[in-house]
Amino acid sequence: MRQKTEAPTVPSVPGASVVNIDSYKFNPNTLTVKKGATVTWTNNDGATHTVTSNGATGPTSEILASGQTYSYMFDTVGTYAYHCNLHPSMKGTVIVTE
Repeated sequence: MRQKTEAPTVPSVPGASVVNIDSYKFNPNTLTVKKGATVTWTNNDGATHTVTSNGATGPTSEILASGQTYSYMFDTVGTYAYHCNLHPSMKGTVIVTE
């Protein structure tokens, strides 16, 4: 007779979102979050990358080596386009809503 087992629940962190950097791409490429959310970029690639805002405000990291992370809290509604300063073809967008 088999016993039913339940998978452990993993508590979610309100307002937390993750963007993975893999194969010279930001994944997801476009992310929608609520105002006040913190987004964390994780470099899972073998190459170094940056998260660099296209505008005067928004996320701007130092160079991220493989395995490093960068977090930014979005406290203003808007659309934030960003790219990798080292690989300009890498682009992403964070959309912040109320």
